[in-house]
Amino acid sequence: MTEALQAQNDQLRRRLESLLQQARSNEEKLRRFERLEHALIGAGSLPDLLRVILQDYRESFELDAVGLCLLDAGGDLQRCLDEAGTDLAASLPGLQLLGTASEQPLLLQLGQRPALGQFQSWRHAALFGPERVPGLASCAVLPLVRQGQLIGSLQFASRDVSRYEVDAGTEFLERLAAVVAICLDNVLNQERLRQAGITDALTGLHNRRYFEQRCPIEVGEAQRHGHGLACLFLDVDHFKRINDSYGHPVGDEVLRQVGQRIRQQLRAGDTIARYGGEEFVVLLPRCPDEHALETAERIRRALCETSVELPDGVRLPVTLSAGLSLLSLLLSSSQLPQLASGLVAAADAALYAAKAQGRNRIVMAGRGAFSPGG
Repeated sequence: MTEALQAQNDQLRRRLESLLQQARSNEEKLRRFERLEHALIGAGSLPDLLRVILQDYRESFELDAVGLCLLDAGGDLQRCLDEAGTDLAASLPGLQLLGTASEQPLLLQLGQRPALGQFQSWRHAALFGPERVPGLASCAVLPLVRQGQLIGSLQFASRDVSRYEVDAGTEFLERLAAVVAICLDNVLNQERLRQAGITDALTGLHNRRYFEQRCPIEVGEAQRHGHGLACLFLDVDHFKRINDSYGHPVGDEVLRQVGQRIRQQLRAGDTIARYGGEEFVVLLPRCPDEHALETAERIRRALCETSVELPDGVRLPVTLSAGLSLLSLLLSSSQLPQLASGLVAAADAALYAAKAQGRNRIVMAGRGAFSPGG
């Protein structure tokens, strides 16, 4: 009897130790979840939030792969990341922005709760982006739902086949999915509000406020890295005559189309803004001096060689005058704010010279060179 009781006590002791160990593990897991929840809620920008999701969670929970698919039909997320200069492939390889859920068919099959089970390459690999991790054995796919609408999915994968078993509890994962969805929605709404304050309502381009914030940044970058920087001031010729002859709705349509044509001639990293009235301003970073005039001339020709088509089918010829200034021609000993304002002032003065010389041309500040119209 004594031996039987001793064996029973040993068995109970082992079971108790196992339960205590599991409790300590769950407590530590809960603490990690809480720390990361605070990091999610405290993220000040979309790139910061995405790094917490894709990098911090992977490291903290020793995951072998993390993927995030987000629906971005309107392009708001992409614009936000572009604005922040975030290279998805380099810094956020697990992120995918989708126009529709059908681009990842598995999203269409998700319910309201996390789906756990065996990792099936043919089914799950595409959810983790182009990066392929060998030997994945189990995974969890978390639907991200906000206000009843699917906004994407967050997925974890492990080489441990028992990490995400079909019948495992999902309370932590459900809570995580809810917090991630809320944080994504909040950050995106904040970004929309910010964009509303720096976007010109008529043309959809950046406004003068944004340009005045961006210009010193680009000047500082150009100085720091020794890159070329050009500023281009553009003005629609005889715009008052267009308003007087055709009315302000037609004038508004001309400005919209002019803004789009200018943008079409620019690179992804260039900045364009409606400065005011019929004036537009462009920054060309990392642009060699000899290419700046070529870009300006390409913009001018893109407009003057093709008429603007109005909604009623009428085609209206429109031309631009432009002033161009180069950072390399300014005194580099000036302070950053003075350099930025000097770059803009030089382009503005060159624009007035272009107007005085007959319009539909480009004048380069400091060199006296100009591109005649025609």
